Amino acid sequence: MAQLRVLITGGGRGIGRAIALRFAREGAFVTVAARSSDQLDDVAREIDAAGGRGMAANMNVADYGSVEAAVWRAVEFMDGGMDVLINNAGVFDVKALKDMRPQDWTFQMDVNLNGPFLVTLESIDYLLASERGHVVNIASQAARQGFARNTAYCASKYGLRGFSDALREELKGQGKRAGGVRVTTVYPPSVDTTIFDGVDGNWDRSKMLRPEDIAEAVYKSVVEPVDEVVIPPKA
Repeated sequence: MAQLRVLITGGGRGIGRAIALRFAREGAFVTVAARSSDQLDDVAREIDAAGGRGMAANMNVADYGSVEAAVWRAVEFMDGGMDVLINNAGVFDVKALKDMRPQDWTFQMDVNLNGPFLVTLESIDYLLASERGHVVNIASQAARQGFARNTAYCASKYGLRGFSDALREELKGQGKRAGGVRVTTVYPPSVDTTIFDGVDGNWDRSKMLRPEDIAEAVYKSVVEPVDEVVIPPKA
């Protein structure tokens, strides 16, 4: 079987980096995209060392021009195609509604919801042309349950859940893949990543899952496709 060709947003650290290395161990082409170019270069080298072929692509998921350029570079690197898109880039903040500014809301919507739309829009023709076309959207337990002081984050992740559900229906029977391009939504609990650095709250990070736990679940969801993966919290 030909190597999988995988594009991962938010691939410079945390969950995105762990997913990249998991696919790399299977010999995949992996393009990691994010705004942090120094971290991306390090991850690309780690992908190569793990047995895959890695490339770093600077991308601001909230800017369509940036998305266009990065997807074009990724496809060129990955032998002219794409099999798997993993929409992982995300931001998180905790703030009471009365303390929010309009730009606080807009920022989370731009990255967590508009970003997956823009990257999927730019990637969809390649995924339809693949016999293994698959979109994986990394949502959150906050896409299934509301949390106080998380109105923007929950709204963005609930929106991503709706985007996934509708896209799944739309892509049934579409493209070269038997049954159509697959769409999987992953719902992780809290994961110990830098997303919690500097965020208000008494976080016991020892009770959180590790990025590698999410990466394994994502990899399995592509190898044995399912519509949803709900990951339980650490026991």
